[in-house]
Amino acid sequence: MRLPIDPQADPARRAWVACPVCDDARHCATCADRRNCGEHWRYLIANDGPVLHLQCPKCTSAWSLNTRPGVTRPGGNTPCS
Repeated sequence: MRLPIDPQADPARRAWVACPVCDDARHCATCADRRNCGEHWRYLIANDGPVLHLQCPKCTSAWSLNTRPGVTRPGGNTPCS
């Protein structure tokens, strides 16, 4: 089942990370060179500090990505999840 595109999705707020479901950028030379590809970007729905909330415009899967795994938040004793 495909999810609808999140109402908070805005093409102006994008991130260039691999989609964990469709991996559509797997054979893209631009993405392999770690450059911003005009085709393989993800909606950046929101962030909670280093945790990004993303959605793939191709397969519509949504996920969260901790960009600083193992780092604790100020005032907290647990790693970001």
